[in-house]
Amino acid sequence: MSNSSTGRVGAGADLSDVPGTAPAGSDLVDVVDTPEERVRHPRALVWMIGCALGVAGVLILSVVAHGTTEGVTEDVRSFNDLLADILFVPVAVLQGLVSMFAPVAVMIELAVRRLGRQIIESIVGAALGLVLGVLTTVLLHQLGSDELVRGMSVWESGTGYVLAIPEYAVALTAMLTVAGPATRRRTVRISWNLMFAALLIVLITGQVSLPGVLVALLLGRLAGSSVQYVSGTRSERAYGPDLVTAVRRAGFVPTSLARVQAQPAQTGDVATGTGTPDATPDDPVALALSRGDGNRVYALYCDDGVRRDVVVLDGDRQVVGLITRLWRALRLRGIEGRAAISLKAVAERTALLSYAATAAGVRTPRLLGIGEFGDSIALVLEHASPALSLRDLPDDEVDDDVIAEAWEQLGRAHAAGLTHRALTQDVLLTHRDTDGDPHVWITGWEQGDIASPPLSRRLDLVQMLALIGLRVGPRRAVASAVRALPDADIAAIGPLIQSIALPRTTREEVRRAKGLLGELRGALVERLPEASVQPQRISRFSARTVLTTTLMIVAVAVIVTTINFNEITQAVREANPWWIAVAFALAVLTWFGAGLTLVAFSPVRVPIGRATCTAAAGSFVALAAPAGIGPAALNLRLLTQRGVSMSMAVATVALVQVSQFVVTVLLLVALSIFTGSGALVELPSPAVLITLAGIAVVVVATLLVPPVRRWGMGYIGPRLRQVWPRLAQMLSHPGRLALGVAGNLIMTLGYIIALWCCLAAFGQSLSLVDIALVNLVGNALGALIPTPGGLGGVEGALTAGLTAAGVPATIAFSATILYRLCTYWGRVPMGWVAMKYLERKGDL
Repeated sequence: MSNSSTGRVGAGADLSDVPGTAPAGSDLVDVVDTPEERVRHPRALVWMIGCALGVAGVLILSVVAHGTTEGVTEDVRSFNDLLADILFVPVAVLQGLVSMFAPVAVMIELAVRRLGRQIIESIVGAALGLVLGVLTTVLLHQLGSDELVRGMSVWESGTGYVLAIPEYAVALTAMLTVAGPATRRRTVRISWNLMFAALLIVLITGQVSLPGVLVALLLGRLAGSSVQYVSGTRSERAYGPDLVTAVRRAGFVPTSLARVQAQPAQTGDVATGTGTPDATPDDPVALALSRGDGNRVYALYCDDGVRRDVVVLDGDRQVVGLITRLWRALRLRGIEGRAAISLKAVAERTALLSYAATAAGVRTPRLLGIGEFGDSIALVLEHASPALSLRDLPDDEVDDDVIAEAWEQLGRAHAAGLTHRALTQDVLLTHRDTDGDPHVWITGWEQGDIASPPLSRRLDLVQMLALIGLRVGPRRAVASAVRALPDADIAAIGPLIQSIALPRTTREEVRRAKGLLGELRGALVERLPEASVQPQRISRFSARTVLTTTLMIVAVAVIVTTINFNEITQAVREANPWWIAVAFALAVLTWFGAGLTLVAFSPVRVPIGRATCTAAAGSFVALAAPAGIGPAALNLRLLTQRGVSMSMAVATVALVQVSQFVVTVLLLVALSIFTGSGALVELPSPAVLITLAGIAVVVVATLLVPPVRRWGMGYIGPRLRQVWPRLAQMLSHPGRLALGVAGNLIMTLGYIIALWCCLAAFGQSLSLVDIALVNLVGNALGALIPTPGGLGGVEGALTAGLTAAGVPATIAFSATILYRLCTYWGRVPMGWVAMKYLERKGDL
């Protein structure tokens, strides 16, 4: 190996002593590469996430299913006394081997292999695992509920339940995780087996609980995977002599291997002495192969002087690919759910698709051989030269003949039952023969499938249509599809022209070419007026389904963890039920007021029933979104679903929010004028004084403190510029403006009088001005605090405000709880029903 930073195996590099390498001709090979000594393995990150979720799941199950786990433990321990007596000596020996000799043996093997860094990482992993185990035990002791502690404990005579998490097992698991794979470290494999046997014995003999063992193993894996991901793992990829060995095992004797996008080799460094052409790693075909799937690609030359390509599949990259394929199969209908789960399975799948495509007459680089070494598999492919990818092809050369040839090649694959499933501009290679006739190659069959259903083939057609549309425009793309495909296929793909049907690369390009999919649908209807382009649901679940499910989970979690049912029960028991009913009716009436405002300000016709249901659905969304954000998002969605442009919808929603604030302030002024005796007769109430003082402080800070002034102007300025054009339009329609103001009055007064009714339910009374101010401050804090529905901030502000206004603290707290029950928690079920109704009607 020379001193080159590219990791070159240059002149004089003798590979004859490489295991598994048979010398043939010259053993000197020129290799241009950039080896990675250490890599951050995605598998470690997946293990980290999975183990963290697993620990949480075990803790939850130890509480929820305590009876089951305790019953399983008791069943296993039914013979513990007898086994403990019979196997006393073997058990003691086994535990000694695990605790003392297993770590020493592992360290010795790593030292023999000269893996000093891995020894240090293993020790760090064991220390981190021990800390995690001890910390978990302490936290469970201090913060865990009685049910959780009991679920993680074992029963000891004379002592009772004792929390038992084997911390040493956590440390040992972390150390073995970092020490290396059991398939390549004999001592690691033996240590895993001994530890599992020892844990089973201590579980049977009642020294630990089943949840405790599971938590220990998961915590150890979590610690070990964290060390592996942060520090990186020693690369098992094939580089240099190892890569040459893999290529030779594929049946080729290389004289030159050059990594694509690496620095080209110098002619004088080629060590064959036979004049082998210099590798050209910047070849456009090889670059397209590299961009298409992200694998390593090399230019290969042998004694015959023929250029070939080597695509290297690395085992550490297959985890992400596996997750991607499983996610796509899970989300899309009609996509086969099987996915290759090992490096060899991925290579076999790729080889199968490549051979099948070649047999079907599809022009694709032929797979010439497969060789394996370490954690890499080398695929030797025919070089499609001279050719350019469709992405690199100049615009003036993307003519109808090239496009027709692309459709022809895809049609041959479909005729044989093959689908590609990942068509992008990088997998289509084009070149012209000496007569000027175009030839198109389809590469990158890694995600393809055989014996594919009709839906998979139609998705291929949509992908081809979209990528052609990106190059030549929607009309020419549709025209080419009409010439190449029967009318039945054209009509069938219309409802599938959706971004979800496209590969990630094409999907990102389509997003940048705004409106392309809509133009494709329009061009298709122009060609076939009878064709339907109404989008068909091809996903098993959408973003809306994920959002709804997430909201339900958050709602349940919030209800279980934040509501004090004893306090609510006590407050309701002591209150006057008639006032409670009136307060709840007024809280429901606020939905009508909010809907009325949206109807008045909307640029399109919105039925008052749908607008009211949208406001009701906002009460459900408030369980997972900060106060004010959820209803605004639903209003925005309702308007865009009815054909309002995004900019106009945003301006309308902003106008609704600004009008609510302005009407609330004007209502406060009006109430203070018509319900008070004037400041000359008596001072305003403490609540009014505190609110006025707060407003004064905010105004002074905004005007005099530069950072606050810049923040305030940066916050208010864009919103005013956004709202003003829409407000100018509304001023020319005084009737609609008055209707919007009326809706805001209904909503604001509904909340104010509802709070007054909650106080009246406990025999207390305040002026409407004080209640309005307390309600305003409480809602403002709820909007500022980023918790679902302003939880915590609203309750604290309302209780403090009512207390400052003269209400006894205990009654203020009870009235606040009752008010939140009527205006927040009590409306959630109705909001959920409204949201499901709007989803069914297609308004959200």
